[in-house]
Amino acid sequence: MSEILKEILSKIPEGKISDAGFEGANIVLYTKDKDFFFDNKGIIKEIVNSIKKRIELRPDPAIVLELEKSEKMIKKIIPKEAGMSDVIFDPQRSRVVVHAEKPGLVIGKQGEILREIREKTLWVPIIKRTPPLRCKLIEGIRSVLYENSDYRRKFLNKTGHRIYDGWIRGKKNEWVRLSYLGGGRQVGRSCILLQTPESRVLLDCGINIANDSEAYPFLEAPEFKIEELDAVIISHAHLGHSGFLPYLYKFGYRGPVYCTAPTRDIMSLLHLDLVKIMRNEGKDPIYTSDEIKEMVKHTICLGYEEVTDITPDVRITLYNAGHMLGSSLVHIHVGNGLHNMVYTADLKYGKTMLLEPAETKFPRLETLMIESTYGARDNVMPPAKEQDELLKEIITNTLKRGGKVLMPTLGSGRAQEVMILIEALVQEGKIDTIPVYVDGMVWDITAIHTAYPEFLNRNIRKQIFHKDNNPFLSPIFKEVGSAKERKQIIESGGPCVVIATSGMLVGGPSVEYLKALHGDKKNSLVFSCYQAEGSLGHRIRRGDREIVMSHDPSGRPDVMKINMEVFKIEITGHSDRKELMNYVSRCNPRPKKVIINHGENSRCLDLASSIHRQFRIETQAPRNLESIRVK
Repeated sequence: MSEILKEILSKIPEGKISDAGFEGANIVLYTKDKDFFFDNKGIIKEIVNSIKKRIELRPDPAIVLELEKSEKMIKKIIPKEAGMSDVIFDPQRSRVVVHAEKPGLVIGKQGEILREIREKTLWVPIIKRTPPLRCKLIEGIRSVLYENSDYRRKFLNKTGHRIYDGWIRGKKNEWVRLSYLGGGRQVGRSCILLQTPESRVLLDCGINIANDSEAYPFLEAPEFKIEELDAVIISHAHLGHSGFLPYLYKFGYRGPVYCTAPTRDIMSLLHLDLVKIMRNEGKDPIYTSDEIKEMVKHTICLGYEEVTDITPDVRITLYNAGHMLGSSLVHIHVGNGLHNMVYTADLKYGKTMLLEPAETKFPRLETLMIESTYGARDNVMPPAKEQDELLKEIITNTLKRGGKVLMPTLGSGRAQEVMILIEALVQEGKIDTIPVYVDGMVWDITAIHTAYPEFLNRNIRKQIFHKDNNPFLSPIFKEVGSAKERKQIIESGGPCVVIATSGMLVGGPSVEYLKALHGDKKNSLVFSCYQAEGSLGHRIRRGDREIVMSHDPSGRPDVMKINMEVFKIEITGHSDRKELMNYVSRCNPRPKKVIINHGENSRCLDLASSIHRQFRIETQAPRNLESIRVK
């Protein structure tokens, strides 16, 4: 048994605890003594204050009320108006998960209903919101976790032992090193190896979907050994940051992944979609759904500002990054105050229609690792109102001439921003009520947004809590569920807006719509997200209007001539140059060193130079395969 468990048990009267273990960094105690479970007379609180670790006391599985009786009792206790949809038991951990449309009514005033459930069944109730839009992916993730409950309990306990059982590599001296396996002076395939004398942690593990020749991180680098990897932290779900993660499980990694719950759900969906696209293109997928399930089984979800140890000398806290649903800044505390870093990954330092701005206040900060997607001097975005007006004009003019508006978007974040924007324009009477067809993963990811309103800004959160005002439930939005429906939309003469993945026109339904709509001058193509070099979207945006799509057996090219109007509006989840500089200036405390990544070569260097000149802070812009000692 770990020393910390021995220390805790020594402070509790003998015979009160039947089992003790870990759930990651959390410590869980089980008791067969009902009286001690309901009232431990402050003993547990005193221990928590003493050791500064999270401890949860649960009833031993042997004393909880049997399942059938418990379910009947819970259904009797919870009021019908709560809209309870599901009761799922986790017998290994004496927990019961209740899904309801109105979680507040399940909790009751000052938690009175939760208390009643505990008292009458002895199960520990966990309350979750039923999404207003059904999402098969969320249901699938739940079933994977519940089916593997026994395995997961053992895995979490093993993770806790790695955290608490002491140093395995021998503490000789203190240092912190970062190795760029991807994302150094490029956009995409973010993957940074954090090393200390004791720990090996990956910050993101992404792919570059726009460049086949530089698609994957440099995992063959000598410093990376998969068998030594302690943990992976995923900042957010976009494939440029998470797309290579299941590959680690394909090759034997069985350690934890830390991220927010929305990130887990959305990245699982994006991974499944990537497998599907690769198969459709006649390629062998780099992993399968089995590896994606394995990843889900090993994911530990954290809320914002929840502090957790992940190895004996690394502690992390996730903060809102403002970039997309569940996106995180990762605050990393190394050693006993040795060094503190913040890895921003992608951030948005400005309030958007969906999210609050990125967090700037941290307990301590010496090194800031910041993105530079829009880091050059001339990367200054026009005001949001100006872009709203431009989109209104584009849609209005296209509809007047009887055309269709195609908006290729990233499935997550950008698509939902566009949906909110169009819904607001319709509500305000600024554009006519027209059908908005949502194709690809956009619909499922929108459903995930409605499942996690606590990660959205205050305005949208309030609207989601009231079904009648939920913008995502507007009747203007129509889900496209099949290739047959897609064909009907294309062949119908009526004007409409189509929001479809992928945003860079690299596979996905957006390419199918483009092939059908490109030749008609009545139609419009609207880019609303970053177009990586090498992507079809980037070529069209820079002015190419005759695109070679393929060659016939004789070598003759199949040319697609773009006649539709092409526009670009700036609805970005990234900070522009001005916001990035403001972010550095408002970081509290001010960092002593800034490392620039995730940007084209010139933009990384430009931002690094400007930060150094303006703030007199040491800056670096490492290339891939470079290592930096930060302490």
